[in-house]
Amino acid sequence: MQDTAQTLAETALATEIRACRLCAERFAATATAHAPRPVVWFRPGARLLIAGQAPGARVHESGRPFTDPSGDRLRDWLGIDEATFYDLSRVAVVPMGFCFPGYDNKGSDLPPPPVCGRTWHNRVMAELADMPLTVLVGGHAHRYHLGARGAVTETVAAWRDHAPRVFALPHPSWRNTGWLKKNPWFETDLLPVLRARVKEVLHDPGNPD
Repeated sequence: MQDTAQTLAETALATEIRACRLCAERFAATATAHAPRPVVWFRPGARLLIAGQAPGARVHESGRPFTDPSGDRLRDWLGIDEATFYDLSRVAVVPMGFCFPGYDNKGSDLPPPPVCGRTWHNRVMAELADMPLTVLVGGHAHRYHLGARGAVTETVAAWRDHAPRVFALPHPSWRNTGWLKKNPWFETDLLPVLRARVKEVLHDPGNPD
């Protein structure tokens, strides 16, 4: 009975987030002038948490997280296919902003509104407690989950300090292709360990550590 009640509570939280319109005026005033569309992708029992930044324009249209080239690169980093990535029983995706924040006048993505994190994230993290593996994608997630204050490169380079339960990654955007070339250790040292850990966690439910 307790498990059923907990599941219902978490389902209610997801429904509440999907109905959120806190940023309607903020989004209407952006260059894209769009309406809120929270992309909610988590369920109790998931074993891998992907903590990202905010949905992009393509994700805003699809309603599913990482349905874009960044998602293709992220899935390659994790070593999993789309079917696994979108399996809610195994993978949760919780960005720092649930909605596409829009573009500025130069066509760049705006940062996730802080009000989203303040309103929802402590509640979501409480629902997803004891996650065996958390992957932090980008600086906004680094700051919230690790309290990081340095540059993204500094945080990612210190990945061994938090492994095997937490891995900090750069954002998989094409804009970071140059960063990957300048930091070859990311692909040679970090990614093999991350992929092994993802496989271990997703395929061995009895091993939380």
